[in-house]
Amino acid sequence: MASDQIINVTKDTFDHEVLKSEIPVMVDFWAPWCGPCRMVGPIMEELAADFAGKAKVCKINVDEEQDLAAQFRVMTIPTVCVFKNGEIVDKSIGAKSKEDFSAMLGGAF
Repeated sequence: MASDQIINVTKDTFDHEVLKSEIPVMVDFWAPWCGPCRMVGPIMEELAADFAGKAKVCKINVDEEQDLAAQFRVMTIPTVCVFKNGEIVDKSIGAKSKEDFSAMLGGAF
């Protein structure tokens, strides 16, 4: 199942999974109580499958990882960031279409 490919990131795993990744990483900052976040979740699962082996898709629960959310100035969720070589190369706030998120991630290649 595609959701097996999504990596749940914490402050302890962020450096390894995101900043030091050799492939682009899409990070979804979300919370379980957020309606738009629940709409984005299935899209992230599809993207994880579509980009398997070429890019990573990670999720960060902002309720559990408030320091990471603050570090990246996440004020509104969902916020989706694309990282390449440890730097943010694209950022989107709010729910978007699969095509929009796919274009964001594809732009990191």
